[in-house]
Amino acid sequence: MAAMAAPPHAEPPVPPGRRRPSLLAVEPLLFLATVSLGLQGPLATQYLWDRLGAEHGYIDRNSSDSAGCGNGNATADPLRQEVEALVSHWNLYINLGGFFVSLFSVTLFGPWSDSVGRRPALILPTAGMALQTAIYLLVMYLELHVAFFLLGRILSGLTGDYNLILASCFSYVADTSERRARTFRVAILEACLGTAGMVASIGGGQWRKAQGYINPFWLAFAASLAATLYAAFLLRESVKQKKAAKLFTLSHYKAVYRLYTAPEHPSSRWKLALYSLAFFLIVTVHFGAKDLYVLYELGFPLCWASDLIGFGSAASYLAYLSSLAGLRLLQLCLEDTWVAEIGLISNIAGLVVISLATTTPLMFTGYGILFLSMAATPVIRSKLSKLVSETEQGALFASVACVEGLCSLVATGVFNSLYPATLHFMRGFPFLFGAIILLIPAAILGWIQIWDSKHDYNHFQDASLSP
Repeated sequence: MAAMAAPPHAEPPVPPGRRRPSLLAVEPLLFLATVSLGLQGPLATQYLWDRLGAEHGYIDRNSSDSAGCGNGNATADPLRQEVEALVSHWNLYINLGGFFVSLFSVTLFGPWSDSVGRRPALILPTAGMALQTAIYLLVMYLELHVAFFLLGRILSGLTGDYNLILASCFSYVADTSERRARTFRVAILEACLGTAGMVASIGGGQWRKAQGYINPFWLAFAASLAATLYAAFLLRESVKQKKAAKLFTLSHYKAVYRLYTAPEHPSSRWKLALYSLAFFLIVTVHFGAKDLYVLYELGFPLCWASDLIGFGSAASYLAYLSSLAGLRLLQLCLEDTWVAEIGLISNIAGLVVISLATTTPLMFTGYGILFLSMAATPVIRSKLSKLVSETEQGALFASVACVEGLCSLVATGVFNSLYPATLHFMRGFPFLFGAIILLIPAAILGWIQIWDSKHDYNHFQDASLSP
């Protein structure tokens, strides 16, 4: 690519006849990519439910939009439990395959973008998402085996998948924002995730109920293709000093390794590790719970139809917007860490209520309590970004994306295995398990903040006593 061989300069020359990209906003690209992902996620799970249920004779036998769990004996129906477990296992295989591949590609492309620029690292994964959606459409048109869903996910993973889009977008924001305003700017970017997800969830659920699966997936394909074109032709490069860099080299992986072994400041090493651990636990619980929401709502006793599932997914995405507003207000009187702690309390309480939900109003009450649940992650991303230099943002957010990939790996493995194993005594047990796990990052963030406060106080005392 031309970006790989470009000499260092602040602003690349534009060849004759070519218009210079003029937009310095990465939010539209993230919005489009998240719309695509938000349409695919719940609908793919419902498609697996309908397809596998029909193959095992369950959907035909019950023949209702709620997958046949509206009778009082559904909770003891062994065939329903078999289909539910089968869908959960296929979700596990698809997520494991995609994220395991992207775990290596993200840590390759992320540090590479520190040299050649962010745009190549945005074009590749969005094009990969478009390819994945095209394969999903072929499965639906030709009624291919559902294993082709796994193939599409692996191909997308080879180009970085959605995690590389997130890593590149957050690196882009770090490139173009001031340190003091970075937390809120990161929160705005995460709010784009919520807005896009909410639109996709409501529209996808209603559209699927009216016209089936294929038309919503065409919109998902168009959104990912539009994101690719936006990155290629409209987005301005945020890396000011680009330089030539090989793609296939171990130096990119070493750049990520050096962040944790030889940081710019000695105290940054253990802070990077602890913040990464807290981020890992929070996102693991988030991904794990999100993977199970649709399956939990499809089963007895909730038995939601596709429109209610769409509203439920929209309610979960609404937490991004409410967390942005809450973060902005709470920052006026609290340190960022304590805002994150309040967000974790909201997350824990919401998951506990959802784990006990047996009615639709109680389920939406749980979603409502999650209104500040997304306040912790932008705080951690911002704090991590401030621990490294400006030339290491791509490597940092590649490592964060690597952590997110590992989160998905662990979340799908643990939660999708835990759910069928605990169906017989408590269907909501995985959500309760997640709430307990979140106590650990709450303790980590609080301890670091207290240590920093004492360190700053002692430093101030020493400075005031010195002549």
